[in-house]
Amino acid sequence: MDKTASKGPKHPILLVHGAGFRDTIFGFSYWGRLPKYFTQNGIAFFYGGTDAWGSIESNAAVLKERILGLQKEKNIEKVHIIAHSRGGLESRYLISALGMSGAVASLTTISTPHRGAKIMNLAHKIPDPLYRFVSFFVDIWNRIGGDKNPCFFTSSRQLSAVSCGAFNLKHPDAETVYYQSYAARLKYFFGDPLFLLLFILLRLTDGSNDGLCPVESAKWGNYQGVITTQGLFGISHAGVVDFYRIQYKGTNIPELFLNIAQGLSLRE
Repeated sequence: MDKTASKGPKHPILLVHGAGFRDTIFGFSYWGRLPKYFTQNGIAFFYGGTDAWGSIESNAAVLKERILGLQKEKNIEKVHIIAHSRGGLESRYLISALGMSGAVASLTTISTPHRGAKIMNLAHKIPDPLYRFVSFFVDIWNRIGGDKNPCFFTSSRQLSAVSCGAFNLKHPDAETVYYQSYAARLKYFFGDPLFLLLFILLRLTDGSNDGLCPVESAKWGNYQGVITTQGLFGISHAGVVDFYRIQYKGTNIPELFLNIAQGLSLRE
């Protein structure tokens, strides 16, 4: 459920999730404790409502309709987008290709693979019939989870370094939008069992990473640095959006996002 409040930035926050999940699935929130923190601190926010495995183009179209709807129903002029993972690419496409630069005040990306991942280039080498066969079943599962237009075959390949390189050439940033970015970093392979194998592979091909997004790939616009811990484990691709709802040594994820949201008022 969307919530609005009277404090914080003049323009509300639009939260855009990444690949493989939705804002909520079967009652479980992608964003952990962040919505509660925003509400308690007077930050107006809405969810993007994109598909878990929609293509960049398809999900960007969803975001456009979402923003246009908010402008009409809530009398909102612009939004500040905070996007995680592939949601940052969808938001950039929204701004540059769908004529929505005037409706977006800023774009903050968290662990977005702006330059893709070299390991994902392998997806282009898998025979199309086999890849489509697997994608068919992934799409069925995501339709059950709430996706309207899932396309795992296309959307997963769009995360490769090859695809993102072409994307960046075709879709430059809009001069009227403020862009900033953050990366996350796991320190060791055991930092998050969910990403254990991917962390190792990405370490070999792309260097420092959060288990899914290389640190270098996450840098875009005004780069604000790496989100990690003072402890041994670091913070993973899922942990950086409070998916696990745990307290990290030296890093409070909800407070971090709250500070980002409050800081956006300086861009209005």
